[in-house]
Amino acid sequence: MNSVIVISGPTASGKSSLAMDLALRLNGVIISADSMQIYRKMNIGTAKPTAEDMRLVEHKLIDILDIGESFSAADYKNAAYEEIQNALDRGKQPILAGGTGLYIDAVLNNTSFGDFECPPDIRTRLNEEAKALGAEELHRRLASVDPEAASEIHPNNLKRVVRALEVYEATGNTITYYKSISRNTPPPFTFSHFTLVCEDRERLYDRINRRVDIMIEHGLVEEAHLLYTSGFEQAVTASQAIAYKELFGYFKGEMSLEESVELLKQKTRNYAKRQLTWFSRYDAVRLEIQ
Repeated sequence: MNSVIVISGPTASGKSSLAMDLALRLNGVIISADSMQIYRKMNIGTAKPTAEDMRLVEHKLIDILDIGESFSAADYKNAAYEEIQNALDRGKQPILAGGTGLYIDAVLNNTSFGDFECPPDIRTRLNEEAKALGAEELHRRLASVDPEAASEIHPNNLKRVVRALEVYEATGNTITYYKSISRNTPPPFTFSHFTLVCEDRERLYDRINRRVDIMIEHGLVEEAHLLYTSGFEQAVTASQAIAYKELFGYFKGEMSLEESVELLKQKTRNYAKRQLTWFSRYDAVRLEIQ
């Protein structure tokens, strides 16, 4: 009665199609596990479900925030648990689908992330130090006190680096420590987890390249330009999205459109590679990408 279907995998692997198929068969509700689909006005670049898909199947945790708002993995876990329980209470099958590994980890493991408030002056000081010394210096500092967290957080993801450092400075314990003790409390649901894999990487990369071309045809450049002129680069979380900032060099006259599109394809392929590595850790049913 508390079972949740989870579908994970790299970008362009077919997660959304599989989730739709299952939802139509099982009277399901799809709960997005995509850290960028939560933002309004980011439609084409985040491959949001179509209006027809939204009409056929109920979707949750899509278009819930403006681009200037922050949203953490802890926020996501709480929101996802609420949507899962709501679906179960209505006799619906919850289907969690997406490619944000940190979000999926939080749900599967009931991770707490040290869910408490740190003194705001610590975060302010760390952000000022990042501006003065560079994000890589803060990442090196994190690696010296919490190498496991540093290995999981990209140096450019300043928000997460600062969060990990402020937890350590405020409590004397690492965020990895808090994650480990939180996992002693099992989640309130059971999970049937499927992850999409691809033995032939070139086949996945071809799918990614084709999807980027389709996004361009459907108006990605225009969508990215609207974000570019609306303060997108100052958005703490939304600005991490692949598909938009790669086009900003074109808007600034620093590269051609063709060069920007090729950069976008390269960054997306690199991201898919990291996703495949992340999801390979899971004890899940592996489904080969078709």
